[in-house]
Amino acid sequence: MDNLTATAPDEAAVLVRRVQAGDRGAFVALTRLYQKKVFVLAYSFVHDKEDALDLVQETFLKLYQNIGTYRPGHPFEAWLRQIARNLCIDHYRKHTLKRRSLESGRTVEELDLPDGRGGDAGEKDCDLKDILCRCVDKLAERQRTIFILRHYDQLRNEDIAATLGISLGTVKSLHFKAVRNLRALMGPYLGGEA
Repeated sequence: MDNLTATAPDEAAVLVRRVQAGDRGAFVALTRLYQKKVFVLAYSFVHDKEDALDLVQETFLKLYQNIGTYRPGHPFEAWLRQIARNLCIDHYRKHTLKRRSLESGRTVEELDLPDGRGGDAGEKDCDLKDILCRCVDKLAERQRTIFILRHYDQLRNEDIAATLGISLGTVKSLHFKAVRNLRALMGPYLGGEA
């Protein structure tokens, strides 16, 4: 494992204390430790590199502004993920509303939808990823969040529960519903029933 995925909680705790004491170098080190994880989370929500990079920047700005509210003894990474997640949800809501208002004035023929006709293998992979992304976007907010954290960020159910501050049973239930709903949403695209 590399240092980005094997961040020791003790190392983060030391850096957080130093940042709270005003050490800018510690903030840079903390940012380096977690920026890849935050980027993966943001990208899994927005599916756009530039937007994800903007969200990473916003996350660390918000972290810096609110570092005094972090309570030692609580998992730092879960706290940071919560900040990033909230910013991603705000971004998603803002852009979904904007996209819906733009699409509402267009006919179905004008929308950029997959046509269901086969192409080459690379095109099919691209279409399948696009279909999956569109279907994930249609899930209820909590189901979408848990699906993203589980399958894009590859977090364990226990880590998702800690990050979101919900019970393990709730995580499992929402994940089950997300998968079931995705199957139903993707069925028409994959030759199944709706």
